[in-house]
Amino acid sequence: MHVVLGSSTTQLFRNLSATLTFQPGDEVILSGIDHEANIAPWVALAERQQLVIKWWRPASTDEPKLLAADLKPLLSPRTRLVTCTHASNILGTIHDIKAICTTVHTARPTALVCVDSVAYAPHRQIDVKDLGVDIYAFSWYKVYGPHISMLYANAETTQKHMGSLGHFFNPHATLENKLGLAGASYELVSGIPAVTTYLEDVGWEVIMKQEAELQSALLEYLNGRGDVTIRGERSADGKVRVPTVSFTVKGWDSKELVETVEKETRFGFRWGAFYSNRLVNEFLGLGKDGVVRVSMVHYNTVDEVKAFIDVLDKTLSKKD
Repeated sequence: MHVVLGSSTTQLFRNLSATLTFQPGDEVILSGIDHEANIAPWVALAERQQLVIKWWRPASTDEPKLLAADLKPLLSPRTRLVTCTHASNILGTIHDIKAICTTVHTARPTALVCVDSVAYAPHRQIDVKDLGVDIYAFSWYKVYGPHISMLYANAETTQKHMGSLGHFFNPHATLENKLGLAGASYELVSGIPAVTTYLEDVGWEVIMKQEAELQSALLEYLNGRGDVTIRGERSADGKVRVPTVSFTVKGWDSKELVETVEKETRFGFRWGAFYSNRLVNEFLGLGKDGVVRVSMVHYNTVDEVKAFIDVLDKTLSKKD
């Protein structure tokens, strides 16, 4: 009733944007540090419906974070939609979605809060009702599952704010009716229960504890180097970040560093903007070379991280 499955979070947000109707002059508040999946649909919606875009960005480039306090001055009687990410796919920073939703709904009860959870879902348990979100989406293929995504919308959003993309003669009562377009592969859907069973068997507390140890080891090393700038939370506290760690190194292009290490080892990590081009290019001012990103999950080990640190240290010493 309250969820719809699709090919990707990007596609589901696009579908959603085609069902919402606002009035010219209404306002949408967009996070400027999100993955483009949660920006482009709303920019296009604003252009189509002559809406006003207000950009919500962190107050500083030093450990950037979306705060409810910085959002509050942007809210007005004409606010209709607020979008943000639960955790940045570059910074690894966790945003306080519950506080953000409370701030928005207190000031503007009918405004919608739309959250991208793609970078958060692999690392933490989710309770959409406790968070107070109106719309929330993530991709199962980022949570060790099949290439399919899921979007949640609460009953009021589905019934009062959304039109339907479905054929006129079909039912329009559910979120699936309105957004699904018969797009979910039965073969892929059948794989989701195995993922949820696996996560329940491992346990979210175990996952969080293991990931905290992994990021603690890597961040301790990176924080100890004067030539490294961590792009995001420097703390290894699992309450404020997930183990997606991005950084830049003085004297090294991000691409050069990644390719040098990968040429000589079997470690896999990446460089670039990772579809968060507005964050990397406009906010952090890094250009197309972007960041070096190391993505860890609970099935990695501390020994693996230490081995990676050893390789990275030897590589960086070549230019010391």
